[in-house]
Order: sequence, then C-alpha cells, then structure tokens
Amino acid sequence: MLNQNEILAVRKLFKQFTLHVLGEKVITACENVSFVLRRGEFLGLTGPSGAGKSSVIKCIYRTYLATSGSIIYSHRDGRETDLACAPEREIIRLRRLDIGYASQFLKVMPRVPALDVLAGELRKKGWDMEQAGERAGEYLKMMNIDRTLWDAYPSTFSGGEQQRVNLARALITEPRLLLLDEPTASLDHETKQIVVRVLTEAKKEGTSIIGIFHDLDAMHCLVDRVFVMRAGRCDDAEVRREVI
Repeated sequence: MLNQNEILAVRKLFKQFTLHVLGEKVITACENVSFVLRRGEFLGLTGPSGAGKSSVIKCIYRTYLATSGSIIYSHRDGRETDLACAPEREIIRLRRLDIGYASQFLKVMPRVPALDVLAGELRKKGWDMEQAGERAGEYLKMMNIDRTLWDAYPSTFSGGEQQRVNLARALITEPRLLLLDEPTASLDHETKQIVVRVLTEAKKEGTSIIGIFHDLDAMHCLVDRVFVMRAGRCDDAEVRREVI
C-alpha cells in the first residue's frame, strides 16, 4: 500500500517478448525494476539505448502488458489499481482522466487540424466544442505553435512542431501522472527552452512525471531524481540519487 505522498510504485517489473517469427526467440526488455514516484515529483529515466527505458514507460501506460510484477497507481481518493493487471476498461478510463503519455513520435488521425487534435482530448472528458477549442488554442499558443498552423494538419509540421503538439496533447487534460519518452530529443535550443518551461510549470501545479532522457542537460533542469537503467536493470543506489 502506498503512503499519502506516493502516486505510483513499480515493483519487480519484468517484461519479455516472444518473437514467433524467429523460432520463439525470447527477448528480455526489463527485469526486476522497482521504484516509487512521489506526488508532484519528476523522475528522470536514463541509460544507454536498449536498456529497457521505453519498455518500462509502456508497461506503466499499458501499451505493453507486463510479464510479471506490479505497477500500483494511487487514485485521488486513495484507492489503488495495479496497472499491470487491471481490466482494459479501467486502463482506458485512467488514460482519459488521469494518465497522460507523449511518445517520441506524434501519431494522430490524418487530415485532422492541430486545434482539433488537442480539442478532441477534452471532448473525451465531456467538454463542449467551443470551450475545448478555446483551451486547445491556449495550449498551442503556450507551445509557440504559429497561429497560421492551428487549422493545418500536424503531418505537415516540422519535427519540433510535431513534438510540441504531442506534448500539448498529453498536457491539455491536466493529468495527475505524465509519462514522457524523450520530450526534448532533436529540438533546437529555443524550442527546448519552451518545453522545459512548460514541464516545469506542470510539475509546480502538482503533476507527477516520469521522463526518459538522453539529453542530460535538459534532464538536470527538470528532474528531482534520476533512475539509471542498464541492460534492463537498475541499481537501487542510483534510484535514490537526488539531482542537485
């Protein structure tokens, strides 16, 4: 059971993939991964490529189904849900109401304007069309997306613009838990500063965040603690290291 200052506990998380097209070859993505995320904390997840960072994030969001272990999420009212084995209906509800996720790549329906991409997330929560559109405009402005692009398709945007739209889509529902996969990757200095500022503000407002980073400069501007993964594992001593 989590205490009142904790929102998430990952315990002995283990994820394997069986590659049927390669003669049932088994690949271990992560094993025995354990950490706790405090309320309002930003935890940085780093380590070499292939260390299992994205697999951990995807198991939390339930894009991947954990092979074993538990992922305990604490609700506003103190109830707890194990995301590793919760019914799909509950996972969908939590994604709509509580848990945001921004991957490295923007994936949206084709021919949907940027404004509607964001407004659609609010419509899922019951917002009316006009209010959702207004709030979507505020977030696009906050992310410094030019007003002339709001009614354009994100597929025509630059990589940096797409990344900011992706992050805005994850933030617009004001999630309690936000999962980020390389939020500052391949961004120029000015754009990176926008993203750092927006994430800093989200943290100040109480959002608990886990972010994967290879950009160590950006990571140290944002996170409270660093979780270092190597070959699918983590050294407990490194999990506890505070960022100064």
